Amino acid sequence: MQYRTLGQSGITTSVIGFGLWTVSTDWWESGPDAGIRLLQDAFARGITFFDTADTYGNGRGEEMLAQALGDHRDEITIGTKFGYDIINSAAKRDGHSELPHDWSPQYVRAACEASLRRLNTDRIDYYQLHNPRMDAITDDALWATLDDLRREGKIRAVGVALGPALKPDRQIEEGIQAIVRHGAHPHIICNLLEPVLGDAIFPVAREHGVGCVIRVPHSSGLLEGHYTAETTFPPNDHRNHRPRSWLIEGVQKVEQLRFLERPDRTLGQAALQWLLLEPAVTSILPNIYNAEQLAEFAAAPDCPPLTADEIARVRELLAGNFGMKPIEA
Repeated sequence: MQYRTLGQSGITTSVIGFGLWTVSTDWWESGPDAGIRLLQDAFARGITFFDTADTYGNGRGEEMLAQALGDHRDEITIGTKFGYDIINSAAKRDGHSELPHDWSPQYVRAACEASLRRLNTDRIDYYQLHNPRMDAITDDALWATLDDLRREGKIRAVGVALGPALKPDRQIEEGIQAIVRHGAHPHIICNLLEPVLGDAIFPVAREHGVGCVIRVPHSSGLLEGHYTAETTFPPNDHRNHRPRSWLIEGVQKVEQLRFLERPDRTLGQAALQWLLLEPAVTSILPNIYNAEQLAEFAAAPDCPPLTADEIARVRELLAGNFGMKPIEA
């Protein structure tokens, strides 16, 4: 495993992290016992960055992390998220629909204290606004509250987890403003098939000395190289929110990236290595929901690196959109 520092925060993370989304929500076929074992196995493989959110299972993700790795608190870096009103809202989340946000100082402080209790810790290393809009980025009272929490030692660094998916133009502006105004560390979707957020945000992150966390580095599994145009997903699978054009076009692009596969490096590992070429990237959160994926992705930083010829060929494909016109959804 390799390690990097989150911008100028002094916080060290493994370059491959573990996002608890896959083990603490009902969008995956993974029970709590299996999730605990995966988290402990990840730590044994050198993964030290674990990212969750208060809304993952309404606190289940935070509780699972404390149960799995509470004895190793000083050896791990914890990220969690806040902003969705899981305390007062009576709304029931349906699939990928959003709960209401509450960015008031009272709610933010209450949410932070609740996360600290569930995590069984006295500090959160990387505290992220969860899918904020511009009203939160420009809310002086919210950021003053975060400054207070930082001075009190309850949080160490602030980030913005940008989303929901499929809104890149809005997320670019939110991410840039969060960096420029507040020095926040962005958490974004970026991968070989969906590079737009990284292309826009990485240069600003480098200029301002902040670190980026990457999620969905395999485009929801496409870049693991196992899908075909005939692939279908179970009814509750999160990938069903993607348009079918995502699958059809993605499979065609992946075939053009097969040259990155080698006997000693999988396509999924190459996709992670591509992101690690960017110095602003601090840690990557591949979707991990079984032991085989964990072993493959944790080993990615130590696989044979991409060659200069491979990098040049990928850049050529990206510049020409793989020679394809977008497919209508």
